[in-house]
This record gives sequence, C-alpha cells and structure tokens, in this order.
Amino acid sequence: QVQLVESGGGLVHPGGSLGLSCAASKNISSIYALGWYRQAPGKQRELVATIRTGGRTHYADSVKDRFTISRDASKNTVNLQMNSLKPEDTAVYYCEADDDGMDYWGKGTLVTVSS
Repeated sequence: QVQLVESGGGLVHPGGSLGLSCAASKNISSIYALGWYRQAPGKQRELVATIRTGGRTHYADSVKDRFTISRDASKNTVNLQMNSLKPEDTAVYYCEADDDGMDYWGKGTLVTVSS
C-alpha cells in the first residue's frame, strides 16, 4: 500500500508559478508510475501529467510547455512545477501512484488562479 500526501497548493495570480509536491510512503523507485490529476468544480477529474520509472513523461495538451513533472528519489516525492498559470488551471490537484496494478490517491491540494 502507498500513502500519498500533497502539499504546495494556494492562491496565485494569472501568469504566476506554483510548485506542488507529493510525498510517498514507500521508495518511489519501485513504483511503476506517478502522476498528477486535477478536478475543477463541476468537472470530471482529468490527467495533468505522469512520469514512469525510467523517467518517461506524459502531459495533457492543456499544460504542455507550462508544467513540468519530476521525481526526487532521495525524498520519495513527485513534484509538479506549474508556470504561466491560467484561471482555468484552478482545481484540486491529486497525486496518484500506480503500484503493482493498484491505484493510490492523495487527498488533494487546492490551486486557485485568480486576480
């Protein structure tokens, strides 16, 4: 089993930057894939970015060239650097781990992009 705890959400102005971090309860080097998803009010949860063992990444078209996902094995964290934020990026951001065919989720952290 994997416990995930997100941190780093908050309020940011349009065009600003914010970094999210997700701490995992086990060695992330053994986890097949880690990802960030988000859910805006009234909308379904959607994929933001994923990173697999070996470092392969995948991004939603809406965040390409603005967001960067990374893993820090020394801290057992997966991070999401978000730049050039837009109001439509406002959502609760969730960390996800795909480990041995099981999906694990954090409780989420709220990101609000507003002037």
